[in-house]
Amino acid sequence: MNTLLKKKLMKRLKIIEGQVRGLQRMLEQDTYCVDVITQASAVKKALSSFEDAMLQNHLSTHVVEQMKSGQHSKAVKEVMKVYTLSKKDA
Repeated sequence: MNTLLKKKLMKRLKIIEGQVRGLQRMLEQDTYCVDVITQASAVKKALSSFEDAMLQNHLSTHVVEQMKSGQHSKAVKEVMKVYTLSKKDA
């Protein structure tokens, strides 16, 4: 993974970490349920965005290299594993 992408993803994770801490504070302060749910939804979207960026990186680097080096089966298995995981979240 290139350094710039890694920095961007680390920054995203720190933002998500802050959002989760915010959720904890909201619960401690007995914040209105709908507001907590709204914040939890924002955290899920942020994690999904992080996951998308990781997948894009994997496909454009590792999977491409696997295909070029003749490891087609390994590449397909990895893509299918991620696809199956994403279906479970839906």
